[in-house]
Amino acid sequence: MAITPAEKEKLKKKYAEERKKRLRADGNDQYIRIGGKFSHYREDPYLPIKERAPKTDHVKFAFIGGGYAGLVTGARLVEHGINDVRIIEKGGDFGGTWYWNRYPGAQCDIASLVYMPLLEETNHMPSEKYAHAPELLEHCQTIGNQFNLYDNALFHTAVNELRWDEDDQVWHILTNRGDDFTAQYVGIGTGILHVPKLPGIDGIKDFKGHSFHTSRWDYAYTGGDASGGFMEKLKDKRVALIGTGATAIQCVPHLAKACETVYVCQRTPSSVDVRGNHPIDAKWFEEMATPGWQQKWLENFAVNLAGGGAEEDLVQDGWTDMSRRVRDAMADFPKDVRSDSEEMLEAVENSDFEKMEDIRARVDSIVADKKTSESLKAWYKQLCKRPCFHDEYLDAFNESSTILLDTDGKGVDHITEKGVVVQGVEYEVDCIIYATGFEVGTSLIRRAGFETYGHDGITLSQAWSDGMRSKHGIHVRNFPNAFIVQPTQGGNFIINVPSNILESAMTIAMIVRHAEDRGCQTIEVSQQAQDAWVAHLLTGPGGPLGSPDCTPGYYNNEGRAMVPQARYAVGYPTGAPAFFRYIKEWRESGDFEGIDFA
Repeated sequence: MAITPAEKEKLKKKYAEERKKRLRADGNDQYIRIGGKFSHYREDPYLPIKERAPKTDHVKFAFIGGGYAGLVTGARLVEHGINDVRIIEKGGDFGGTWYWNRYPGAQCDIASLVYMPLLEETNHMPSEKYAHAPELLEHCQTIGNQFNLYDNALFHTAVNELRWDEDDQVWHILTNRGDDFTAQYVGIGTGILHVPKLPGIDGIKDFKGHSFHTSRWDYAYTGGDASGGFMEKLKDKRVALIGTGATAIQCVPHLAKACETVYVCQRTPSSVDVRGNHPIDAKWFEEMATPGWQQKWLENFAVNLAGGGAEEDLVQDGWTDMSRRVRDAMADFPKDVRSDSEEMLEAVENSDFEKMEDIRARVDSIVADKKTSESLKAWYKQLCKRPCFHDEYLDAFNESSTILLDTDGKGVDHITEKGVVVQGVEYEVDCIIYATGFEVGTSLIRRAGFETYGHDGITLSQAWSDGMRSKHGIHVRNFPNAFIVQPTQGGNFIINVPSNILESAMTIAMIVRHAEDRGCQTIEVSQQAQDAWVAHLLTGPGGPLGSPDCTPGYYNNEGRAMVPQARYAVGYPTGAPAFFRYIKEWRESGDFEGIDFA
């Protein structure tokens, strides 16, 4: 659908009007931390805590976080002969995101073949293009078992402090279970989105019915199970769901089938494109999965998302479609036209307008009620908020049980003892479910839950008080033998975080193996190397994923100006695929340039 100049100006005006409705002075402060009356929202509803004696021993490598970061790093260390690995995890099992998020309908929104790590190593064929949460959790457990990571793991354990011992050249780890042990090396992979948050709605503490956060789904109350079992206990219940982001998109269809009434409280609609999920054909997979297949797919996905260059699109999903549209928009321009020229940017913008018009038209084609359909349309650029893909969400609003409470950008007015108030009308409910996501943009120590003390007692918070400083996003000066596993200042491939984890994990394993073979006791990035890396990163385009003129959300700091430190939250200047090629060559050279071994 081509966009005329007049239509484009009309859309720009509409986008600006919708954005203005949602601007708030409090930004991230609109959310509240789980605690006090809501402390139980942090507890584990899935497995009981097992009593154990505190650990006071020594391990070769301790890793904080039992999600993909800990599992993949642990697996790579074991592959390189480092078997004395202890993973410390606040949940009751491995899995991270997929341990906690068991809400009905939960599944990955990146194709399983590139999202699920170590498929080739575990000889696993995903059951469908977008695997559901139970399979993702089971796969995490498979990794843990195959690489013997359960043997030394500490579950239901939160780290209170990491402190470097200058005399003994080891890390001291203190936990909430009374553990006080040491490790020669430590890794930190506590995840980007893992601390649940609640909306700071007036009266939230007054509600006398049942409530829970989606990352702590209460199947004892709803009935059913994470595998999709029907939630029979909701058949006579009125439920309010607050939040319409990626989580709500997945669980609303299940609530619509189970509840007497489900009120979907919407501040900003998500864009919902076709997902096209389907079972993976075993015969096709067997023929496709030749040695090295997953790395090939990972590279292909990253290259296609970074602007093309691959001869084919192996994944063929909504994410690669975005990139393909950008390439098509640029195709008619001469090669000497800069990609950031005014003409080129306008062509890309036109392509986005056309795509979003298609997504809005899809709402009309599915949702029968015209008023509801209009309210479900997203008026912003596709990457202003996390794009969603689903084949049942919009259909749920054709169910008589599903009522959209559109707040026109204001959010729920307040919560009473009996229910929610939207645009002055009270809706009495038996249960409120908060699909309000996780903390983003808060301090590192607040999200991690512990402080890390390096040379001379310097804390990681102090080291990064003016912004993150690292080499490769892995090594930080003054924190010897410590490694961080996350995307920033590395590939920064936010669309598929496991790609970053896989590269970091292999790099860490090879560095530790090198140190062990040489009889070295410490590993630390030099100040010069760290400064040079950060300076190189700042030559790139930088900036948040969502631009400041986008509708507020966690992509753009809720529409507020970024703090100065945010300029360091960047990736490799020439993109993720280039970084992945660079880091592979860097580690395989065996020189480990910029790292001091002593």
